[in-house]
Amino acid sequence: MDAFETDRLSDLISRKQACLLQLCDLGRQQADLIERDDMTQLLKVLAAKQHLIGSLQGIERELVPFRDQDPQQRQWRTPADRAHCAHEVTLCRQLLAEIMVQEKRSESRLAARRNEAAQRLRLAHAASQACGAYQNDTKTETGMLDVMSES
Repeated sequence: MDAFETDRLSDLISRKQACLLQLCDLGRQQADLIERDDMTQLLKVLAAKQHLIGSLQGIERELVPFRDQDPQQRQWRTPADRAHCAHEVTLCRQLLAEIMVQEKRSESRLAARRNEAAQRLRLAHAASQACGAYQNDTKTETGMLDVMSES
């Protein structure tokens, strides 16, 4: 291991934390947009989240070589640098857990919204059919007046 290769590790962890913070913020916006039924903005937030997830995946790929290392063998510039990186790793785990909770809530709320919309459509369809049935029953036949019959 190169001396102070941990500088790279620390940088990657900091980038990961920044990415997770942005995802967490977008998750809050997502929940708000679902509640407001603003699907146009929701799609924009989801696109931004997808971009961040791609960035996060890239960071995770860059972290792969560090996963096989013995943490005790890493050389840090200072004990404070090591403690700072360890703290950021802890924050990343917490953020990821929060993001997972947000996603489950948003998924659940969005499914509930979808079901509510489907129920409204079923009710509207049923009302339309009932209205059509009444209209068919109350139609008066129009046509020619029979003046030829003898009464």
